[in-house]
Amino acid sequence: MAAVTLKDVADRAGVSIKTVSNVVRGVPKVSVATRDRVTRAVHELGYRPNPSARRLRTGRSGLIALAVPNLTTPYFAELAQHVRAEAARLGLTVLIEETMGDAKEELRLATGVGADLLDGVILSPLHVSLDELAPVTHEIPLVLLGERGYERDRITADHVMIDNVAAARDVTAHLAGLGRTRIAAIGVTTTPSASARQRLEGFHQALHQAGLTYDPRLAPAIRRFDRPDGLLAMRDLLRLPAGVRPDAVFCFSDLLAIGAQRALYEAGVDCPGEVAVAGIDGSQEALYSTPSLTTVIPDKAAIASLAVRCLADRIGSAGPLPFEVHLAPYRLVARESTEGVRRPLPV
Repeated sequence: MAAVTLKDVADRAGVSIKTVSNVVRGVPKVSVATRDRVTRAVHELGYRPNPSARRLRTGRSGLIALAVPNLTTPYFAELAQHVRAEAARLGLTVLIEETMGDAKEELRLATGVGADLLDGVILSPLHVSLDELAPVTHEIPLVLLGERGYERDRITADHVMIDNVAAARDVTAHLAGLGRTRIAAIGVTTTPSASARQRLEGFHQALHQAGLTYDPRLAPAIRRFDRPDGLLAMRDLLRLPAGVRPDAVFCFSDLLAIGAQRALYEAGVDCPGEVAVAGIDGSQEALYSTPSLTTVIPDKAAIASLAVRCLADRIGSAGPLPFEVHLAPYRLVARESTEGVRRPLPV
């Protein structure tokens, strides 16, 4: 059976081939009625775009990749949804890959190896070294996500991020502003992590500004930004002597904070009465936890929009573009885990 073509769809919908192409690529200059008619014809005929044919016509496939460490992490799952939505608006299709933080896999995806039709890659690297990454960033249009620092003269890519130091400083200052004086930090990792370093730096800055002293006993080491690590770290903190035990905790991710809240619940410790808890990530899980979690919410839609549009610019550029850093906004949302006031969830 012959493959369905754009002409077949155009004939069924009673429009031109160019109009069908515009609808399929997400070009906005099509009326709602015409778009609905074309979409109905696409579904009725079972039309599927052919990236190989598109590449022959335009030199591009319209296919990009998003490579993240783990899609089971709410932050990356939500970010992936925003990336797909933004890509669709630009007529791009997204291939989503999980690297599991493996340096070799991150390097493979940074070069587009294994997917010859890729026009570009959005990568959130954890462990690939700068020495490995720098030489390959010119091989395919690339946008980097996350908090790692890069040397401008060595990288050919865009870097989209939030100001993690400022975000950590803001949330720690919020806890100090509540009159909490023994503020713990859950998120200091046993292996090097840019996120952990930057959030610890902001934590230190806020303590200094509040006239509080950093106590290393209130910063237990963890392995990962995950619920079990938050649970175990909070249990350790609760074993400290009464004069040392924290009255507030800044967790370097929402998942760590939710694990910490569970430890407080198991120990019968009131949150936030005895121990206030705050996180960072702005996940949906934070909104529905009990108590609802105070958190820093990165603007994931803005991160996705910046990443996809920067990648589209690189794909469309006649020559290499210089390294650029793009800061996305964030906001601190105070909820029950620090304020203690019960509020119905907005629906």
